Amino acid sequence: MTVDELGTYGIERMDDEAIERFLSVRSVGILGLPASGPPYLLPMSFGYDGGRRLYFSFLVGEESRKSELADRADVCTVLVYSAETMFHWRSVLLRGPIRRLSAEERSELPASQTPTWQPELIRTASDRGETRMYEFEAESWTGVSHAIRPPAYDERSSRD
Repeated sequence: MTVDELGTYGIERMDDEAIERFLSVRSVGILGLPASGPPYLLPMSFGYDGGRRLYFSFLVGEESRKSELADRADVCTVLVYSAETMFHWRSVLLRGPIRRLSAEERSELPASQTPTWQPELIRTASDRGETRMYEFEAESWTGVSHAIRPPAYDERSSRD
């Protein structure tokens, strides 16, 4: 079914303003990089510029598949979602190019646009490994939301 057909069930398309508001309060998504087989999917924290750009910090060692794939990618995708309950969730899919920032570009990036949340493991490991900053520019995005009032307890069907 299409999003429009699902409208009767409470699915709504998000407009640009709603997508921007959603991205401004989220900090984690799934980065999908093209690979020779299935896409390479990574949960990643990100910074957001309030417009169309997300920023990712990669922790890399001598070999880094994500860095190698990102450097070769013409286009990639990012999925950012929130699922508070089965009755209230939002999802935004972004598509566009990703590129590694130079040391100069990285130093000029405001702290407000760098990833604000990262697992402690990444923070600790970054003291011993190299980090690279990547900029993703959304050339297109789509968002959907579902926010309905849950049925009363006695209206719900049981799976027992």
